[in-house]
Amino acid sequence: MTVSPHAIRTFKSAVLLGFVAFACLPLVQMTMISFIATLPTDQTEVGAFTLHNYATIMTDPNLRSAFVNSIAYVAINIAITLPVALPAAYAFSRMSFVGDKHLFLAFIAFRITPPVVLTLPVFQLFSALGIVNSVFGIALAHCLFNLPISIWILQSFISAVPREMDETAFLDGYSRSGFIRRILIPQIAPGIAVTAFFCFMFSWVEVVFARILTTTNGKPISMAINALFGFRTDIGLVMAVTVASMIPGAVLVFVMRNHLSRGFKIGRI
Repeated sequence: MTVSPHAIRTFKSAVLLGFVAFACLPLVQMTMISFIATLPTDQTEVGAFTLHNYATIMTDPNLRSAFVNSIAYVAINIAITLPVALPAAYAFSRMSFVGDKHLFLAFIAFRITPPVVLTLPVFQLFSALGIVNSVFGIALAHCLFNLPISIWILQSFISAVPREMDETAFLDGYSRSGFIRRILIPQIAPGIAVTAFFCFMFSWVEVVFARILTTTNGKPISMAINALFGFRTDIGLVMAVTVASMIPGAVLVFVMRNHLSRGFKIGRI
C-alpha cells in the first residue's frame, strides 16, 4: 500500500498542530482563570467572570512597584551589559594576546556557575558598597551573569564579519571606535538583539539574588508572585499577575522579531 505525499503532509500538519495546541494549553487555561473570581468578594461570587484581578494589579502598590522594579532591572542591565560586552567581544574576536583563550573560557565557566554559590560573597561586597536592598544593586548582580554570555554571543557575530571590512574602514580614516559605532554595530544588529533578549530573560525571571539582596525595596515581579501564595491563595489574581508579567516579553519579541529571527540563525548576519 502506497501512501500519497498529500496524506503524509496532512499527517505532519496534524501532528504539528496537535503539538502546538498541547504546548499552548497551559497558557490558555492560565488566561481563562485570570478572568475568574477564585475568592468571594462583595461584588462577585466564586467562579464569576471578573476584571477585578487585573484591576488589583493597578491598585495594589506592591504589585505596581514589583513591575516597575523588574522593568528597571532589565533597563539598567541592558544599558550596562551591552556597552561593556561589545568592546570585549571585539577584542576576543579581532585581537590576540597572552591568555586570551583561557580568559574567554574563564568567562564562560563563570556563567555556568550556579548563582546561589555566589550569593554570600556578592552580599558581603554589596553590603560594603551600600547597595544592598536597592534596584541598582540587583541590576548590577544580574550584569555579573549576563556579561559572559553577552560577550560569547557578540564574539561569534563579530567573528562572522569579514576582517577585510575592518581594514577597509581603517584605510578610509575610521578610528576603531568609529568603525565599531558606525559600521560594525549595524552589521551585528541581530546579535545585539539576541543578546538583549537573553539579558531580559535572565533579569525578568531571576529570583536568587532578588531573595538574598532585597528585604523591603527592589522586589521584582517574580518575588511578588511568590508572595501571593498563602493560606488563602487567590489563584485568579496569581494567574492575572502571571499573564501581565508575560506582556513585556511578548512586546519585546514583537518589536525585535526581525532581528531575533536573523540572530538565531547561527553563523549568519
